[in-house]
Amino acid sequence: MASQLTLSIVTPERELVRVQADEVELPGTEGYFGVLPGHTPLLAALTVGRLTYRVGQERHVLAIATGLAEVLPDQVTVLSQIAELPEDIDVGRAEEARKRAQARLGSKGDDLDYERARNALDKAILRLQVASRARAR
Repeated sequence: MASQLTLSIVTPERELVRVQADEVELPGTEGYFGVLPGHTPLLAALTVGRLTYRVGQERHVLAIATGLAEVLPDQVTVLSQIAELPEDIDVGRAEEARKRAQARLGSKGDDLDYERARNALDKAILRLQVASRARAR
């Protein structure tokens, strides 16, 4: 059994992360799930959430939104539409996006696409949480 996993996080633009990790936690559509070396192979749909991974005693966190994860006993490959490292998140822009989404959800217009507005709010809140968590270290 492998002692570490090769974690690869890929967006349409680039490979964001390639690292040897001891543990990975992913936001699946059915809830968060953890992966350790030797995990049973699976393919999982991902939703808006925090992806965390541990290397030794150090934990790392990213914001991701929608995608797929392929889990093999010694490898986790994440294909995500959006993935952001904490240092790449523009906190001011995320705060503005949160305010816009909340305003949209607060309006009672017939043309409101509730699912889209709720998704935008979830992404903005996630970005703010990931950025603030990284700055708190």
